[in-house]
Amino acid sequence: MNDAAASPGLADLPPAIDSRRDFIAALQASVQSAVAQGTRRMLWADSDFAEWPLDDAMLLEAMTQWLRLPRRHLVLLAHDFDDLSRRCPRFVAWYRTWSHVVGAFSPPSNETAELPCLFLVEGTAAVYLVDKERWRGRISLDTKEVNQARDSTDALLQRSEPAFPATTLGL
Repeated sequence: MNDAAASPGLADLPPAIDSRRDFIAALQASVQSAVAQGTRRMLWADSDFAEWPLDDAMLLEAMTQWLRLPRRHLVLLAHDFDDLSRRCPRFVAWYRTWSHVVGAFSPPSNETAELPCLFLVEGTAAVYLVDKERWRGRISLDTKEVNQARDSTDALLQRSEPAFPATTLGL
């Protein structure tokens, strides 16, 4: 079953991702789709989010618009958030503001499996970046595949620990 009509922004994009520009367009379209549909949860997964355009003002504005809706939640899953803190100061400031509805998690250190580069608009779309060097990936609007991606990442999230604190306390 294909829910292309339910995802107007993503449905307009080609299903294949062949460049960084395509990846960024898919990320922005998925956020716009979440806003338009009132999706309650999004999940972003990557080993470190190093190549994601998280400091983009338009993306952060769209995320703010989405998170202002009631009962919204963004889940970030990564092995390492350190580089993100240094490279994306605008995102870090945004994250501090919205940390009450944004959860950041890391898999247990004994799980060395590579995290998928994935963003998931719950129940609607999954965007995979399969080859990060060549920017190759795909967009799936198939409900069954989206639910499988959600289930597999949720299983990993159950074993994961909170990470990337919004503020650091210390003396």
